[in-house]
Amino acid sequence: MTSSHVLFIPGVLMIGMFLGFILGARAARNQFDLQQKRDAEREAAREARAAKKAQASSRTDM
Repeated sequence: MTSSHVLFIPGVLMIGMFLGFILGARAARNQFDLQQKRDAEREAAREARAAKKAQASSRTDM
């Protein structure tokens, strides 16, 4: 093993860890944003169903 391996191998590992951290953080952020969007869409759908049910209920009460 030459002396260049002493610098090259840890350098490559550090670069790999840095890139993995950056890409992993981006993926986690995108997943969190997607989950927030889904939750908002589900809540809007629930409110729409509740409003439609209330409107249908008020029509049958007349």
